[in-house]
Amino acid sequence: MKKWLIVLMAFTLFSCKGKRVDLSGDVPVKVSDFMAAFPITTLPFSVADSNINKLGTDSIEIGYKAFVQFVPDSALHKILGKNKEVTIIPVGKIEKQKENYLLASFNTNKKSALAVFVFNKENKFLAYKNLLSDRNDDDYFHSVSINKEPTFLISREKSNADKQLQFTRVGWVYVAGGNFMVVINDGNEDAKKNETIINPIDTFPRKNKLSGDYAKDKKNFISIRDSKKPNTYNFFIHFEKKEDNCNGELKGELKLKDPSHAVYSEGGDPCVIDFNFEGNEIVVKEKGSCGNRRGMNCFFDDTYIKRKETKSLKKK
Repeated sequence: MKKWLIVLMAFTLFSCKGKRVDLSGDVPVKVSDFMAAFPITTLPFSVADSNINKLGTDSIEIGYKAFVQFVPDSALHKILGKNKEVTIIPVGKIEKQKENYLLASFNTNKKSALAVFVFNKENKFLAYKNLLSDRNDDDYFHSVSINKEPTFLISREKSNADKQLQFTRVGWVYVAGGNFMVVINDGNEDAKKNETIINPIDTFPRKNKLSGDYAKDKKNFISIRDSKKPNTYNFFIHFEKKEDNCNGELKGELKLKDPSHAVYSEGGDPCVIDFNFEGNEIVVKEKGSCGNRRGMNCFFDDTYIKRKETKSLKKK
Protein backbone atom coordinates (compact mmCIF):
# COMPACT_ATOMS: atom_id res chain seq x y z
CA MET A 1 0.00 0.00 0.00
CA LYS A 2 1.34 3.42 -0.91
CA LYS A 3 2.57 5.61 1.94
CA TRP A 4 0.30 8.51 1.00
CA LEU A 5 -2.76 6.22 1.25
CA ILE A 6 -1.72 5.00 4.72
CA VAL A 7 -1.25 8.58 5.87
CA LEU A 8 -4.68 9.56 4.48
CA MET A 9 -6.42 6.67 6.25
CA ALA A 10 -4.71 7.49 9.54
CA PHE A 11 -5.71 11.14 9.22
CA THR A 12 -9.31 10.19 8.44
CA LEU A 13 -9.48 7.84 11.44
CA PHE A 14 -8.04 10.48 13.75
CA SER A 15 -10.47 13.09 12.44
CA CYS A 16 -13.45 10.79 13.08
CA LYS A 17 -12.34 10.03 16.61
CA GLY A 18 -11.66 13.66 17.38
CA LYS A 19 -14.96 14.92 15.98
CA ARG A 20 -17.12 16.48 18.68
CA VAL A 21 -20.56 14.94 19.10
CA ASP A 22 -23.44 17.37 18.61
CA LEU A 23 -25.45 17.31 21.86
CA SER A 24 -27.44 20.46 21.15
CA GLY A 25 -30.55 18.49 20.21
CA ASP A 26 -30.82 20.10 16.81
CA VAL A 27 -30.07 16.65 15.40
CA PRO A 28 -30.95 13.21 16.83
CA VAL A 29 -28.51 12.07 19.52
CA LYS A 30 -27.40 8.47 19.96
CA VAL A 31 -28.05 7.12 23.45
CA SER A 32 -24.46 5.87 23.56
CA ASP A 33 -23.21 9.42 22.93
CA PHE A 34 -25.57 10.81 25.57
CA MET A 35 -24.33 8.32 28.19
CA ALA A 36 -20.68 8.85 27.21
CA ALA A 37 -21.01 12.57 27.96
CA PHE A 38 -21.20 11.79 31.70
CA PRO A 39 -17.77 11.06 33.26
CA ILE A 40 -17.47 8.30 35.87
CA THR A 41 -17.92 9.77 39.35
CA THR A 42 -15.45 8.94 42.09
CA LEU A 43 -17.32 8.07 45.30
CA PRO A 44 -17.89 9.30 47.93
CA PHE A 45 -18.97 12.57 46.32
CA SER A 46 -20.25 15.74 48.01
CA VAL A 47 -21.25 19.25 47.01
CA ALA A 48 -22.74 22.28 48.76
CA ASP A 49 -25.40 24.68 47.53
CA SER A 50 -22.79 27.41 47.28
CA ASN A 51 -20.81 25.70 44.51
CA ILE A 52 -23.33 23.84 42.33
CA ASN A 53 -22.66 26.24 39.48
CA LYS A 54 -18.98 25.24 39.53
CA LEU A 55 -19.68 21.57 38.86
CA GLY A 56 -18.42 20.14 35.60
CA THR A 57 -17.02 23.39 34.26
CA ASP A 58 -14.64 21.39 32.06
CA SER A 59 -17.45 19.26 30.63
CA ILE A 60 -19.42 19.70 27.47
CA GLU A 61 -22.98 21.00 27.61
CA ILE A 62 -26.15 19.12 26.71
CA GLY A 63 -28.97 21.02 25.06
CA TYR A 64 -32.49 20.91 26.47
CA LYS A 65 -33.80 19.35 23.26
CA ALA A 66 -31.15 16.62 23.48
CA PHE A 67 -31.86 15.90 27.15
CA VAL A 68 -35.58 15.37 26.60
CA GLN A 69 -34.81 12.73 23.98
CA PHE A 70 -33.92 10.47 26.92
CA VAL A 71 -35.57 12.06 29.98
CA PRO A 72 -39.30 12.95 30.04
CA ASP A 73 -40.01 16.65 29.66
CA SER A 74 -42.27 16.40 32.73
CA ALA A 75 -39.26 15.55 34.91
CA LEU A 76 -37.32 18.60 33.73
CA HIS A 77 -40.41 20.76 34.16
CA LYS A 78 -40.44 19.92 37.89
CA ILE A 79 -36.80 20.93 38.17
CA LEU A 80 -36.86 24.05 35.98
CA GLY A 81 -40.48 25.08 35.73
CA LYS A 82 -41.31 26.42 32.28
CA ASN A 83 -37.79 27.77 31.74
CA LYS A 84 -36.07 26.02 28.83
CA GLU A 85 -33.24 28.56 28.60
CA VAL A 86 -30.84 26.47 30.65
CA THR A 87 -27.26 25.25 30.59
CA ILE A 88 -27.18 21.51 31.34
CA ILE A 89 -23.83 20.13 32.48
CA PRO A 90 -23.18 16.35 32.67
CA VAL A 91 -21.57 16.16 36.13
CA GLY A 92 -21.01 12.42 36.51
CA LYS A 93 -22.14 8.82 36.20
CA ILE A 94 -22.42 6.11 38.86
CA GLU A 95 -22.44 2.62 37.40
CA LYS A 96 -24.01 -0.17 39.46
CA GLN A 97 -24.97 -3.76 38.71
CA LYS A 98 -28.58 -3.04 37.73
CA GLU A 99 -28.73 0.72 37.15
CA ASN A 100 -26.75 3.74 36.06
CA TYR A 101 -27.13 7.08 37.84
CA LEU A 102 -26.53 10.29 35.89
CA LEU A 103 -25.78 13.50 37.79
CA ALA A 104 -26.56 16.73 35.95
CA SER A 105 -26.49 20.39 36.96
CA PHE A 106 -28.95 22.92 35.59
CA ASN A 107 -27.89 26.56 35.45
CA THR A 108 -30.22 29.44 34.57
CA ASN A 109 -30.04 33.17 35.22
CA LYS A 110 -32.01 32.69 38.43
CA LYS A 111 -30.71 29.48 39.99
CA SER A 112 -28.54 26.39 39.82
CA ALA A 113 -29.73 22.90 40.71
CA LEU A 114 -28.39 19.36 40.87
CA ALA A 115 -30.46 16.27 40.08
CA VAL A 116 -29.92 12.55 39.57
CA PHE A 117 -31.49 10.46 36.79
CA VAL A 118 -31.69 6.66 36.94
CA PHE A 119 -31.47 4.43 33.86
CA ASN A 120 -31.50 0.64 33.58
CA LYS A 121 -28.79 -1.27 31.74
CA GLU A 122 -30.81 -0.99 28.51
CA ASN A 123 -30.59 2.81 28.92
CA LYS A 124 -34.28 3.18 29.69
CA PHE A 125 -35.21 6.06 32.00
CA LEU A 126 -36.51 4.87 35.39
CA ALA A 127 -36.64 7.77 37.85
CA TYR A 128 -35.18 11.09 38.89
CA LYS A 129 -34.72 13.11 42.08
CA ASN A 130 -33.90 16.72 42.87
CA LEU A 131 -30.85 16.83 45.13
CA LEU A 132 -29.81 20.42 45.66
CA SER A 133 -30.54 24.04 44.77
CA ASP A 134 -28.74 27.30 45.49
CA ARG A 135 -31.95 29.29 45.89
CA ASN A 136 -33.27 28.24 49.29
CA ASP A 137 -35.04 31.01 51.19
CA ASP A 138 -33.72 30.10 54.64
CA ASP A 139 -30.62 30.49 56.77
CA TYR A 140 -29.45 26.91 56.32
CA PHE A 141 -26.33 25.54 54.70
CA HIS A 142 -27.51 22.87 52.25
CA SER A 143 -25.45 20.00 50.86
CA VAL A 144 -25.66 16.50 49.41
CA SER A 145 -23.25 13.60 49.77
CA ILE A 146 -23.29 10.29 47.89
CA ASN A 147 -21.72 7.06 49.12
CA LYS A 148 -20.91 3.88 47.21
CA GLU A 149 -24.32 2.22 47.71
CA PRO A 150 -25.34 4.83 46.46
CA THR A 151 -27.26 6.66 49.19
CA PHE A 152 -28.04 10.31 48.49
CA LEU A 153 -27.78 12.09 51.86
CA ILE A 154 -29.44 15.50 51.65
CA SER A 155 -28.50 17.75 54.56
CA ARG A 156 -29.31 21.16 55.95
CA GLU A 157 -27.75 22.78 59.01
CA LYS A 158 -27.33 26.10 60.80
CA SER A 159 -26.23 27.48 64.16
CA ASN A 160 -29.00 28.79 66.43
CA ALA A 161 -28.86 31.78 68.77
CA ASP A 162 -26.96 29.69 71.33
CA LYS A 163 -24.41 28.71 68.67
CA GLN A 164 -25.64 25.11 68.76
CA LEU A 165 -25.82 23.20 65.49
CA GLN A 166 -29.31 22.39 64.26
CA PHE A 167 -29.47 19.85 61.45
CA THR A 168 -31.65 17.52 59.42
CA ARG A 169 -30.23 14.74 57.25
CA VAL A 170 -32.36 12.57 54.98
CA GLY A 171 -30.89 9.67 53.03
CA TRP A 172 -32.56 8.44 49.83
CA VAL A 173 -31.96 5.30 47.76
CA TYR A 174 -33.47 4.13 44.50
CA VAL A 175 -35.62 1.00 44.82
CA ALA A 176 -37.09 -1.24 42.13
CA GLY A 177 -40.33 0.13 40.74
CA GLY A 178 -39.14 3.59 39.79
CA ASN A 179 -39.09 5.23 43.22
CA PHE A 180 -36.68 6.76 45.70
CA MET A 181 -37.16 5.71 49.32
CA VAL A 182 -36.05 7.32 52.60
CA VAL A 183 -33.65 5.07 54.53
CA ILE A 184 -32.05 7.64 56.86
CA ASN A 185 -33.91 10.37 58.72
CA ASP A 186 -31.67 12.00 61.28
CA GLY A 187 -31.74 15.39 62.97
CA ASN A 188 -32.16 17.37 66.17
CA GLU A 189 -34.68 19.99 65.11
CA ASP A 190 -37.82 18.20 66.29
CA ALA A 191 -37.20 16.99 69.82
CA LYS A 192 -40.61 15.33 70.23
CA LYS A 193 -40.24 13.45 66.95
CA ASN A 194 -36.75 12.30 67.91
CA GLU A 195 -38.06 10.94 71.22
CA THR A 196 -40.61 8.69 69.49
CA ILE A 197 -39.46 5.46 67.87
CA ILE A 198 -42.18 3.56 66.01
CA ASN A 199 -41.72 -0.22 66.13
CA PRO A 200 -43.57 -1.53 63.03
CA ILE A 201 -43.70 -5.16 64.27
CA ASP A 202 -44.43 -4.51 67.96
CA THR A 203 -47.91 -6.09 67.82
CA PHE A 204 -46.79 -9.24 65.94
CA PRO A 205 -47.06 -12.53 67.91
CA ARG A 206 -44.08 -13.54 70.07
CA LYS A 207 -44.83 -17.14 71.06
CA ASN A 208 -41.78 -18.88 69.58
CA LYS A 209 -38.62 -19.56 71.57
CA LEU A 210 -36.45 -16.72 70.25
CA SER A 211 -39.19 -14.10 69.98
CA GLY A 212 -39.12 -11.11 72.28
CA ASP A 213 -37.45 -7.75 72.79
CA TYR A 214 -33.68 -7.50 73.20
CA ALA A 215 -32.33 -4.12 74.26
CA LYS A 216 -29.59 -1.96 75.73
CA ASP A 217 -31.92 0.99 76.34
CA LYS A 218 -35.02 2.61 74.83
CA LYS A 219 -33.17 3.76 71.72
CA ASN A 220 -31.00 0.72 71.10
CA PHE A 221 -32.98 -2.48 70.68
CA ILE A 222 -34.02 -5.33 68.42
CA SER A 223 -37.48 -6.91 68.35
CA ILE A 224 -37.89 -10.52 67.22
CA ARG A 225 -41.38 -11.76 66.30
CA ASP A 226 -42.95 -14.97 65.01
CA SER A 227 -43.26 -15.65 61.30
CA LYS A 228 -45.57 -17.98 59.41
CA LYS A 229 -42.57 -19.31 57.48
CA PRO A 230 -40.61 -22.24 58.94
CA ASN A 231 -37.24 -21.41 60.58
CA THR A 232 -37.90 -17.71 60.01
CA TYR A 233 -38.50 -14.73 62.29
CA ASN A 234 -39.51 -11.12 61.67
CA PHE A 235 -37.20 -8.53 63.17
CA PHE A 236 -36.86 -4.78 63.61
CA ILE A 237 -33.63 -3.20 64.83
CA HIS A 238 -33.05 0.41 65.83
CA PHE A 239 -29.89 1.99 67.25
CA GLU A 240 -28.55 5.44 68.06
CA LYS A 241 -24.82 5.73 68.68
CA LYS A 242 -24.21 9.17 70.13
CA GLU A 243 -20.43 8.85 70.08
CA ASP A 244 -20.56 8.50 66.28
CA ASN A 245 -23.57 10.79 65.84
CA CYS A 246 -25.11 7.91 63.94
CA ASN A 247 -28.48 6.15 63.75
CA GLY A 248 -29.66 3.01 62.00
CA GLU A 249 -32.86 1.05 61.38
CA LEU A 250 -33.73 -2.14 59.56
CA LYS A 251 -36.86 -4.28 59.26
CA GLY A 252 -36.82 -7.72 57.64
CA GLU A 253 -36.77 -11.49 58.07
CA LEU A 254 -33.96 -13.52 59.57
CA LYS A 255 -33.56 -17.18 58.66
CA LEU A 256 -32.20 -19.76 61.07
CA LYS A 257 -29.13 -21.66 59.89
CA ASP A 258 -29.06 -23.67 63.12
CA PRO A 259 -30.82 -23.33 66.53
CA SER A 260 -28.59 -20.43 67.65
CA HIS A 261 -27.50 -18.74 64.39
CA ALA A 262 -29.57 -16.75 61.88
CA VAL A 263 -28.87 -14.52 58.88
CA TYR A 264 -30.59 -11.59 57.21
CA SER A 265 -29.90 -11.64 53.46
CA GLU A 266 -32.08 -10.56 50.53
CA GLY A 267 -31.37 -11.22 46.87
CA GLY A 268 -29.74 -8.22 45.20
CA ASP A 269 -29.21 -6.43 48.51
CA PRO A 270 -25.56 -6.07 49.66
CA CYS A 271 -26.70 -5.82 53.29
CA VAL A 272 -26.05 -9.07 55.22
CA ILE A 273 -26.36 -9.40 59.00
CA ASP A 274 -25.55 -12.32 61.32
CA PHE A 275 -27.56 -12.97 64.48
CA ASN A 276 -26.13 -15.24 67.17
CA PHE A 277 -28.34 -16.21 70.11
CA GLU A 278 -26.35 -16.90 73.27
CA GLY A 279 -28.55 -17.60 76.33
CA ASN A 280 -30.57 -14.42 76.88
CA GLU A 281 -28.41 -12.34 74.55
CA ILE A 282 -28.33 -11.70 70.85
CA VAL A 283 -25.10 -10.68 69.12
CA VAL A 284 -25.58 -8.71 65.91
CA LYS A 285 -22.77 -8.52 63.36
CA GLU A 286 -22.92 -6.68 60.04
CA LYS A 287 -21.28 -8.80 57.32
CA GLY A 288 -22.34 -7.05 54.13
CA SER A 289 -22.66 -3.37 53.28
CA CYS A 290 -25.75 -1.95 55.01
CA GLY A 291 -24.94 1.73 54.44
CA ASN A 292 -28.43 2.40 53.07
CA ARG A 293 -29.93 1.66 56.50
CA ARG A 294 -27.51 3.50 58.78
CA GLY A 295 -25.15 6.43 59.03
CA MET A 296 -21.80 6.27 57.29
CA ASN A 297 -19.67 6.19 60.47
CA CYS A 298 -21.20 3.22 62.31
CA PHE A 299 -22.42 -0.38 61.91
CA PHE A 300 -25.21 -2.62 63.18
CA ASP A 301 -22.68 -4.49 65.36
CA ASP A 302 -23.80 -4.79 68.99
CA THR A 303 -25.05 -7.08 71.75
CA TYR A 304 -28.56 -6.88 73.21
CA ILE A 305 -30.06 -8.54 76.31
CA LYS A 306 -33.51 -10.10 76.25
CA ARG A 307 -36.09 -8.26 78.31
CA LYS A 308 -38.56 -10.08 80.54
CA GLU A 309 -42.10 -9.93 79.27
CA THR A 310 -44.75 -8.25 81.39
CA LYS A 311 -47.79 -10.24 82.52
CA SER A 312 -50.04 -8.35 80.11
CA LEU A 313 -47.92 -9.44 77.16
CA LYS A 314 -47.81 -13.06 78.32
CA LYS A 315 -51.63 -13.17 78.42
CA LYS A 316 -51.73 -12.12 74.77
